[in-house]
Amino acid sequence: MDLRNVIFAIALSFAVLFGWSVIFETPQIEEQRKSQQTESKDQNLDSPSVNLEKTKVPNISREDAIKSTSRIKFENENVEGSIALQGALIDDITFKKYNETLKADKKVTYLNPSETDEGYFVETGWAASNLEKTALPNAKTIWSVKGNNKLSEGNPVVVEWNNKSGLVFRKKIELDSKFLFRITQEIQNKSGKRVELYPYAQITRNKKPDVADFYILHEGFIGVFDEELQEEGYKDIEDKKKEYNAGEGWLGITDKYWLTALVPEKNQPFKGEFVYKNSFKANYIQNKPVVIQPSGSGISETKIFVAAKEVKVIDGYAESESINKFDLTIDWGWLYFLTKPLFFIINYLFELTKNFGIAIILVTAAVRLLFFPLANYSFRSMAKMKILQPELLRLKELHKGDKTKLQQEMMSLYKREKVNPLSGCLPILIQIPFFFAIYKMLLISLEMRHQPFFGWIKDLSAQDPTSIFNIFGLIPWDPPSFLIIGAWPIMMGATMFLQQKLNPTPPDPIQAKIFMFFPFFLTIILAPFPSGLVVYWTINNILTIAQQWVIMRTTTVKTK
Repeated sequence: MDLRNVIFAIALSFAVLFGWSVIFETPQIEEQRKSQQTESKDQNLDSPSVNLEKTKVPNISREDAIKSTSRIKFENENVEGSIALQGALIDDITFKKYNETLKADKKVTYLNPSETDEGYFVETGWAASNLEKTALPNAKTIWSVKGNNKLSEGNPVVVEWNNKSGLVFRKKIELDSKFLFRITQEIQNKSGKRVELYPYAQITRNKKPDVADFYILHEGFIGVFDEELQEEGYKDIEDKKKEYNAGEGWLGITDKYWLTALVPEKNQPFKGEFVYKNSFKANYIQNKPVVIQPSGSGISETKIFVAAKEVKVIDGYAESESINKFDLTIDWGWLYFLTKPLFFIINYLFELTKNFGIAIILVTAAVRLLFFPLANYSFRSMAKMKILQPELLRLKELHKGDKTKLQQEMMSLYKREKVNPLSGCLPILIQIPFFFAIYKMLLISLEMRHQPFFGWIKDLSAQDPTSIFNIFGLIPWDPPSFLIIGAWPIMMGATMFLQQKLNPTPPDPIQAKIFMFFPFFLTIILAPFPSGLVVYWTINNILTIAQQWVIMRTTTVKTK
């Protein structure tokens, strides 16, 4: 791989990444325009707004908040936690299979009671129009349990509240074996008058979490309204709320590895909203009311996902629950068509080898094998270019005063020897999508979080933790983050340097010196990247060197 081609490829990559937002700005504006048109079209819908007020309470510890109210405990093989009977809020959940860090054996706690600084919870309820004077349950309502008080798979819990004015509200709460809560809200009307109420559900997050703020990874508000995917950052919602009217869809708040999402009842148009008012909220309210006649009843169903974003689980819910584009809760990016299939291949190889690092190496070898003929053509041209260097220098000296003649002679030489000077670009151009696809996969895939390789690599999704500046741990000193240049990045740089030696030397001495330092530069740049990506690049370099060396040993030219 010619280092000049590497520079070209990197420049092209940055151009693609940074130009993406510019190129696709127009479609995004068009989507916003359509969304605004939809909102304008549906302004006559008389569904009320969801109550957005945040109760002002002192911040207390999570433990004290959980103890302060009676609760329904729940547990299955993936999650455990509790539901507060005050407000019937889902506000306490822990993912049993995931630790917060590699070093600490503490499970990931995701939802927290509203009274805490990190409050993050889900509520369901009913809203009334301004003309409807009905006492409705709210966040302060104390619900009573009817029957079973321990929620688990196949064992639902029913809670009830009587408004003392003829309406009895019930919630049937179900939990599956993974991450799905199914809430069936029912109203019995004993008031003797007709009642119209609008079901809603709302996610509330007291404050913005720590996010990467990296433009290739979305963390924040997300939803699909009819066929349109909408993604909004926390800052965007602080500046302006977003409303969407849709016939079907879902919405929620996504983190890098975790998700909270609401799915309205099927065939019931709704208004979705992302808003900031003292706290961040994602909610929906049904556009048409549930009408409850005297002595009658009405029901509404909501699906709530509080999930670890495991690919098979998310895809399974998208299919089993018929949730359109629910798989987009995992941010596969604009290389979706490559990143997701590549994940399934690597995940399959992981199931065979029980090591994601080995799976990455096998995929690297497969990619090299797939493009072997094209690389052979490229390396053969590059090998001829290296052999032709003395002849090119002779022509430059011979025709140094006549650039036109020099170009003619060079083109004649290339044609005679069947050399394409641009062929060296082809392999690197092909590798760029795989490079970014593997990077994206390591960045977002929960399955690769905390996955070890061998030796000192305990997490392929994190950078190599060793550093040459403390002699890879032999000196008892922790270097600052910018000096953490590990063993694998150094191996990558070394293989890149060897690769450079196989390529034609630039005729310009200054250019040659710049290229000599280029592997060192890339080593520093890629050192903070996930170690799995550096493993991929290093193995790819080694396979490329082997192939290129064989080609160079067997390549000859006519010109002497």
